[in-house]
Amino acid sequence: MSKWKKNACFYCLLLLSIQTFAQTKDPVKTTFQTSREWRPTIDNRADAVMIYGVGGNPSDKSKRIPFEERVKSWRDRGYITHFMTGIAWGEYQDYFTGQWDGKWHLDEGQVTQNQDTIWHGHMVPYIVPTENFLNYLKERHVKPVIDAGIDAIFMEEPEFWARAGYSESFKKEWKKYYGFDWRPQHESPENTYLSNKLKYWLYYNALNEVFTFAKEYGKSKGMDVKCYVPTHSLVNYSQWKIVSPEASLASLPVVDGYIAQVWTGTSREPNFFNGIEKERVFETAYLEYGSMESMTAPTGRKMFFLTDPIEDWPRDWKDYKKNYQATFTAQLLYPNIADFEIMPWPERIYEGLYKTDPNSDKKERIPRHYSTQMQVMINSLNQMPLSNNKLSGNEGVSILMSNSLMFQRFPVHASYDDPQLANFYGLALPFLKRGVPVKTVHIENVGYKEALANTKVLLMTYSNMKPLEEKAHEHLAEWVKAGGQLIFCGTDEDPFQTVQEWWNTNGKDFSAPSEHLFGLMGMKGSPKDGNYSFGKGTVQIIRTDPKEFAIKSNNSQKLIKAVEERYEKSGAGKLKYKNNYYLQRGPFELIAVLDESISNDNYTLKGTLIDLFDPTLPIFTSKTISPGEQGYFFNVDLIKDKTKPQVLASASRNYEEVRGKNDYSYLAKSPIETSNISRVLLPKQPKSVKVNNEEVFQVKNWDTKSNTYLIGFENSPEGVKVEFQW
Repeated sequence: MSKWKKNACFYCLLLLSIQTFAQTKDPVKTTFQTSREWRPTIDNRADAVMIYGVGGNPSDKSKRIPFEERVKSWRDRGYITHFMTGIAWGEYQDYFTGQWDGKWHLDEGQVTQNQDTIWHGHMVPYIVPTENFLNYLKERHVKPVIDAGIDAIFMEEPEFWARAGYSESFKKEWKKYYGFDWRPQHESPENTYLSNKLKYWLYYNALNEVFTFAKEYGKSKGMDVKCYVPTHSLVNYSQWKIVSPEASLASLPVVDGYIAQVWTGTSREPNFFNGIEKERVFETAYLEYGSMESMTAPTGRKMFFLTDPIEDWPRDWKDYKKNYQATFTAQLLYPNIADFEIMPWPERIYEGLYKTDPNSDKKERIPRHYSTQMQVMINSLNQMPLSNNKLSGNEGVSILMSNSLMFQRFPVHASYDDPQLANFYGLALPFLKRGVPVKTVHIENVGYKEALANTKVLLMTYSNMKPLEEKAHEHLAEWVKAGGQLIFCGTDEDPFQTVQEWWNTNGKDFSAPSEHLFGLMGMKGSPKDGNYSFGKGTVQIIRTDPKEFAIKSNNSQKLIKAVEERYEKSGAGKLKYKNNYYLQRGPFELIAVLDESISNDNYTLKGTLIDLFDPTLPIFTSKTISPGEQGYFFNVDLIKDKTKPQVLASASRNYEEVRGKNDYSYLAKSPIETSNISRVLLPKQPKSVKVNNEEVFQVKNWDTKSNTYLIGFENSPEGVKVEFQW
């Protein structure tokens, strides 16, 4: 090899290592999705924007601007640009109406037993992801966005409705997958299970196919394309009767991360607790975010948490605000997650018209007080640190989940119902409502050492799900043998126990999958209620389906007592109850106080507190939170360097900071037609405060105790210059 070639190779390797480092360093902490071009009313100043659809969003009836122009409009404003589209639905009319390959494909929509197509928009059905459709998606949607320089692709909502599965297209996929003719799912539990298992696989395969193409095509152009899946939680999909790959995506090497699509719309789905069915938005959101965190935690892949200041269904602004605070608090109670989708569809949030009151038909755009509060909240996320702090309460109580939760939801067989996913909530809410920060563990992940590392007591049932692989039982048995405390609740009498699966085929003859698990731990047949030792651990069997702990009032004491005993047996000490959760993340403090709990006590927080849920950013020395409410505060006392001038809370994102001996300045950017409020920490009371060179100083805006100045003005995406002198 010549000296020139050796040097050339060296410099190629050096350049490659530099490029790899640059690509590995992820600059995106906050992002959002929009189908629109940049406009001053929606310029929310996240790090990145996910531009929706080559052709837009089917729900967006506005004039469509070409994709490349939309990309340029955001790039020109300093945004990192990514691409998002749906994989189960989207602006794909050219495929269905024959413009792509000369053939109509409306027969590839998801169809119910009554032969009704399930639509997402005009001429946009939910899709059976056939090979032909995936080829279309690659050519018409993925390839052009990579050609436009996009190196991150978000394929959202891989969804197959449980009530679907009757189209000719689905029947063909059934024959290809199973090797025998299609069977109607409503005729037996066996058919339902097979149908939903196929739906599950179809979207697993679809994402694998599309993302593999995206990465290979990107590589051919010298690009490292990242691929993400925005998806609802397993809790929500199971409750809404939708089938999606969920935790199995963790095994796909072409998936780089996820967005946890949790918001008021998913979290307000009613559930049962103590015999009462109603909305429990905070608690449901907490469990939804938790199921998403546990789904991916063992893999170390990137996870964005989503909140939405409004929701899909038209409500009133008061309703939106209350529930936004609940979901926003819930997401921040997971200190290992610090990346966020701050909102979907800012055009809907900032420009949409919604009721001013639930009892009035009057509609208006987002009230100034709410847009100010919302912007304070989303801008705080840019400062939100990862934290080693723990959420208050006894750790170590976990609930086992499986993707097969989605397989048994529809239709109902043999009159066995699981109303509002009560078999799951019956295990979770008795403890969550008592201030125990329960976690969820995905059975698909128990092969990872980290999955059960912090679990002292594991609650499980097979009355609402089934294990997809027997290997999981080996891992569970090993965990118990090493000292784990397992509580199994269930009668094993639901009609899905006997579907043809691994526990009753190929030489195995168990009447229920739990018998295989129990057998690995030295128990024969179907053991009765009681405690059974295995190695250093214990299995406690409660022959009650968990839904009974939820749909009946005052009926969970047996479960509570069992968990208390097993928790103490684990060596973790006594299980203690309370009606609240508290977490500190850097200078931020979060509180959630529960209703329907062990008491109606308020929670009082003390310190030099900026209330981030109040659009006037008041300072308190103590703040009381009542049951059913949440609090979000910036504690000035927790700032490490109080001599450093800095913006502590603001309804804008601030740039071009300059600190001098006696002065401090920055440029504040936020959407037009919104009002700014900011609390700024200064070394001493200022003698001059200017906004765009105009003197605005007022002594009353200076707070001596916190050494902060409160300033307000009208926002601008072009930037407002703020200057302090002292």
